[in-house]
Amino acid sequence: QVQLVESGGGLVQPGGSLRLSCAASGSISSIKTMGWYRQAPGKQRELVAVMYSNGSTDYGDSVKGRFTISRDYSKNVAHLQMNSLQFEDTAVYLCNVLDLSTGLSWGQGTQVTVSS
Repeated sequence: QVQLVESGGGLVQPGGSLRLSCAASGSISSIKTMGWYRQAPGKQRELVAVMYSNGSTDYGDSVKGRFTISRDYSKNVAHLQMNSLQFEDTAVYLCNVLDLSTGLSWGQGTQVTVSS
């Protein structure tokens, strides 16, 4: 089983920045993807960003050009740099990992609130 711990959420004003981190530990065999999703109240969970094992990335349309996902391969940590935050970015941000042996694992989530 893979354990994921997210950190870095908080309250930020519109136009501000936050950096989220997701640390993976446990029975890690070979991580195929590390990604971030978010879920706002009353809305479906949506993709924010994902990084594949070859280093390629995908982003949700609403965050392209503002958010950047990166990964420290040696520490199995993924980061999400979020710039130009908007009210609509308010959500619980969840990290997930797809591991070759253990499958898909989710973190508990970290709250991001954009408010003036």
